[in-house]
Amino acid sequence: MGSLDGKRAIITGGGNGIGAAAAILFAQEGAEVAILEIDRAAGERSAAAAEAAGGTCLFIECDIAQPEAVEAAVGQAVERFGGLNVLYNNAGGATAHDGSLVDMPLEEFWRTISVDLYGSFLTGRFALPHIKASGGGSIINTTSIRAMKGTSGADAYSAAKGGIVALTKAMALQWGPQGIRVNAIAPGPVLTERTRGLGMTEEPGAQWGGVRPGQPEEVAAMALFLASDAAAYVNGAIIPVDGGAAAF
Repeated sequence: MGSLDGKRAIITGGGNGIGAAAAILFAQEGAEVAILEIDRAAGERSAAAAEAAGGTCLFIECDIAQPEAVEAAVGQAVERFGGLNVLYNNAGGATAHDGSLVDMPLEEFWRTISVDLYGSFLTGRFALPHIKASGGGSIINTTSIRAMKGTSGADAYSAAKGGIVALTKAMALQWGPQGIRVNAIAPGPVLTERTRGLGMTEEPGAQWGGVRPGQPEEVAAMALFLASDAAAYVNGAIIPVDGGAAAF
């Protein structure tokens, strides 16, 4: 038996990196998985990998910063699977245009807020009624250790991820009594397609106290725990998965 047998899950940004690793792992552990991804090629590739691993996976092309698109995508997943138990808000990230607030293009700030914070708000808004109707479940948001310690060079990303911390705690307070746990994972430096493109390598980073970069699968393992019934007493938590980087 898998730890997610009988669960129906949505993973945003499931085409690459942590989201793709989570889609495969959730499917292997028995969940029916819907990947919401703006990149069609990546989403289809990830869904095929999850299916090849022995699971059930549906790809839905979706821009999570667009309310109508998110509502339709959530509805499509619920119609296909007959309910919803887990939402993993993984989509997000910064670009090379992020930096100091006095230097970054203004549109970069709003792009980051739209995808990271507003996108998590929207998916939660449309998924929550279905999770409640299915008898409860788990919402997993994605923040960052940049929201837990002062770092330089990504002010838009830090602001968006700080907002997710506050949103997670507010949601947990409101929905925990109704059987819906809301927690957030705070990854440290993780080697993904996106971060490699921004210059991250496998070498330990001085900015993170000499901690090695993590692998997507190491973060996906925490998402699996939070999605499962083993985390039934975990609500409102912000959990670093960072090799200790937030301690420095």
